[in-house]
Parts: sequence; C-alpha cells; structure tokens
Amino acid sequence: MDDRKIGIFMDSLLPLFKAGVAYTLPLALVSFALGLLLAVLTALFRLSSWRIPKLIARFYVWVIRGTPLLVQLFIIFYGLPAAGIVLDPFIAAVIGFTLSVGAYSSEIVRAAILSIHKGQWEAAFSVGMSRGQALRRIILPQAARVSVPPLSNSFISLVKDTSLAASITYVEMFKTAQQITATTYEPLLLYSEAALFYLLFCSVLSALQNVLEQRFDRYSAR
Repeated sequence: MDDRKIGIFMDSLLPLFKAGVAYTLPLALVSFALGLLLAVLTALFRLSSWRIPKLIARFYVWVIRGTPLLVQLFIIFYGLPAAGIVLDPFIAAVIGFTLSVGAYSSEIVRAAILSIHKGQWEAAFSVGMSRGQALRRIILPQAARVSVPPLSNSFISLVKDTSLAASITYVEMFKTAQQITATTYEPLLLYSEAALFYLLFCSVLSALQNVLEQRFDRYSAR
C-alpha cells in the first residue's frame, strides 16, 4: 500500500467510526426496539383465537418475509411520495427495518412461547390467574430467556443490514464510505475499511451476546 492509500485509510477512520456510532448503531437500536414490540404483538395475535387479528398478523409476516428488504425500503422512501407521503430518510429506514424485525422476530417469539410447557399455564390457572396474567407474569419471562440467543443474532444481522439505508440516502457508515470513495476513487480501500468496522461492531455485539447468554443460563440453573 502506497503513502497515498495509507493517508486515505487513516483520514477516513474517524469519519467512518463516527458514522457508525452516531448513525448506524442508533438506527439499529431504535429499529430493533420497535421491531421487538411489534414482534411480540404479532406473535400474540398469531397465537390468539381471534380470527381477524390472527389473519392480519399472518398476512403481515407473509408479505414481509416474502419480499426483499431493499424493495421494501424503496417502496417506503421512493414509492410513498407518489401517494403524497414524504418521509425523512431516517424515518423511512426505521419503518422499513422495524417491519422487517417485527416479522422475522415474531416467529422467534412465537416459537419461544410455544416451547413453554403447558404445565406452566395450568399452574398459573390453578392459583387463580387469568390468561393475561399468566402470560405476563409466567410465560413471557420464560419465553424471553429462550429467545435471547436468536434475538441477539437478529440484532447483529440488523446492524449489518443498516447498510441498505445508504440506498435511500441515509448517511450511515456505508453511505459515508461511498461519499469518501466519490472523492478519493479508492472503492476497494474504503469499502474494505467499512467492512472492517462492521466486523468490529458485530464482534463486540457477539461478545456481549455471550455474556448475556451466560447470565441467563446461571439464572435458569437456579
């Protein structure tokens, strides 16, 4: 690597890191938090005996899982203005990622709830709890522990997927790399550098996931 490329590499370290911390991670965190709430509601609707909410939840999961995330982002950001709805890139990205997280994570939450032995329900009913109380106090806390590993993996995948927000002009880490590339004409260098930052962030999150899983395992053992 010549001196020019080394200089470009060093000069772009801080802008890429700042974009990752200030834009990529917040986008992932906000989208995942909202998506998780949507996932729980969707899973509960799919497990309910109410026909209409159950059908709506199934349709939502079917559509989101059956279409590419990039296409969904384009519909939200570039398509909706045709209907008079113009959204800020951040809002559009949050909506797109939230819908995606909600659909995929709902299957994780639903499977976790179904994995809880029916004896837990019976025990709750035997002490006078309603279905809602049993779900809130007994079933969901246990399902949350079961869901930690797959949901953690979903969040790590979401951090990488935020790079798609560059396609709707949201200036996150990958978009920043594109902007620097446009002035330096070093795509291999800048995109590789961006990849290294994604690898760094995901490695840190994977380490945190391991710590979280160990704590839940110790709690479950008790």
